[in-house]
Amino acid sequence: MRNVKEKKERALGTKLFLKADRCNSPKCAMIRRPHAPGVHGAKRKKQLSEFGRQFQEKQKLQITYGLTNRQMTNIFKSNEREEIMEALEKRLDRVVFLFGFAKSTRVARQLVSHGHITVNKKKVTVSSYITSIGNKVGIREESRKLKMFEDIETYLKQYTEPKWLRRTSNHEGEIVAKPEIDKASSPFDVSLVGEFYARR
Repeated sequence: MRNVKEKKERALGTKLFLKADRCNSPKCAMIRRPHAPGVHGAKRKKQLSEFGRQFQEKQKLQITYGLTNRQMTNIFKSNEREEIMEALEKRLDRVVFLFGFAKSTRVARQLVSHGHITVNKKKVTVSSYITSIGNKVGIREESRKLKMFEDIETYLKQYTEPKWLRRTSNHEGEIVAKPEIDKASSPFDVSLVGEFYARR
């Protein structure tokens, strides 16, 4: 499973942090083998068509947020680009990751679905739940002593959440503003994704 995820990143040529800590270490596949997978991956320098670039960006975004093809189609059907990114950033699994309570969005998704996350003290198990300003997102009190959270205090000392979030403890934080979308540091171009769905 690990190799499958790493191959996806290598094929797309971008770190998507699918393997949590591994992506921030020298063991990261994008550091050890920064080329496409396959026997001839290192020599292959294929020039992408415009459609190919659009499809590649669509894959990056879809994998990053863990969306299905149907969800992607619905999201891009009627929404503006800025609204799309704002909605994606406000998903509960994404917020849990951005608070530092999970080391990847994939892990955050599992924490939510397994009942370890609360919104305003109430357990929520839907990863796509859209949070809003004023919501308090935290790790369920009954879950805080589990092994998966044993090093969270050490990890959070080295982690800084985005400015639109305010962590109030090692186990809870509050959404204090709208998500800040930094196009310059984004691993994908949402405009190209929009163009991909516009031509369908």
